Amino acid sequence: MLALPMLPDRLRPLLRAALKYATDARLKTRVATLVASRGFVLHPMDWMPATSYQESPDVYAPWVDWQAGADSEKRSRREHLTAESWDDFYPAARRTALVDLRRTMPALARTLIETKGASEPAEVRLALIELLRFGLGADDVPFLKSLSADRSGKVREMAGRLLARLGERADSTDGGSDDPTAELAAFIEEGKSGFIRRRATYAPIKLKSPAQQARRADLFASCYFGDLVARFGKTESDFIGAWQFGIDDGADLFLVRMVSVSGGDAAVACSADLLVAAGGKLALLVLQLMLRLDSGRKRVLIRQILNDAQNLAALNLVEGAEAGWLEWADLANGRTLSALRSAVCGDNDVMKRNAEQYLEAIGFLANPVTAEKLIGEVVAAGLPPASPSLGLLRLNAALAGNPSQSDR
Repeated sequence: MLALPMLPDRLRPLLRAALKYATDARLKTRVATLVASRGFVLHPMDWMPATSYQESPDVYAPWVDWQAGADSEKRSRREHLTAESWDDFYPAARRTALVDLRRTMPALARTLIETKGASEPAEVRLALIELLRFGLGADDVPFLKSLSADRSGKVREMAGRLLARLGERADSTDGGSDDPTAELAAFIEEGKSGFIRRRATYAPIKLKSPAQQARRADLFASCYFGDLVARFGKTESDFIGAWQFGIDDGADLFLVRMVSVSGGDAAVACSADLLVAAGGKLALLVLQLMLRLDSGRKRVLIRQILNDAQNLAALNLVEGAEAGWLEWADLANGRTLSALRSAVCGDNDVMKRNAEQYLEAIGFLANPVTAEKLIGEVVAAGLPPASPSLGLLRLNAALAGNPSQSDR
């Protein structure tokens, strides 16, 4: 039994139309996420997530476990997860319960992971340790440090990255030729800018060969951001602020990925704000940080993409976005609405197909009022009213009586 009521029958034809246009599991999950945000689950005859897909809304965890072979005697996730009830929860429901615990009682969740996870195989243990990213805090440091003796290299690596996010330095080498962080620092040139107040700047050096490019990429992926900035005697945020973005696209991408996996929260927020302010293709680098961003910064990025309308395809790359919050002004005041009108009334078939994909993405993000208005605008511009690309927008508008849970 799922925790939300089934979508009313009168809306199921609209749902099926939206699901039919959604071409893969990720897009179908987006439809289910929008519906869940309005307080409903899908009918099993319409669609349910497969056990192999881990990004389904939490409300489907009992279904995923049942599909995986659970029987009706197992306990539902609505019962409390404890050391005693650990084995009564199937994996999806246990994961959902642990995430909930990390957000409300992080110490209790960590204790459960520590005591019950130790006997699990490496793959399961890794997935449990990864959940510590929810509510990660200084109290987690002793346990994470204890994982340096874990028998799995992947678990040790995950623990190291989480420790790095908390400001724990892993680099204890002396900076010699076999020190990877020192080697990475050598790929970065320190300079000065400003006539009066000489400020430090950091830029990637110009590389001479593909081998150097490959080595630099490996080092960015394997070293920790805090260790790197410590080489230059800077804080993480100061280093990001002094980095010369735009000189080397590859170095920019590797640096932002490095911040995403091992930078502190302040460095992640600083990077996102700086890149969004820069706009253009640099703003799209924020997509690398999405899993670390709060909902406010995610919305700022999405509004930026919609405002300049130069990279609307990036809407399909946004991870972890909330459903049903986009307001009409976000479209009307930027360039997206005029771009969509031009595309649907023009003769370029490629632009028309792209515009229809953007309509699907906006159908997930929009609030019901915005969805209704956008349908009217693009139909008036020439898009056939029966176009399948309007399916998610129509479903969204029809769910107007149930506002997004994030807006409640």
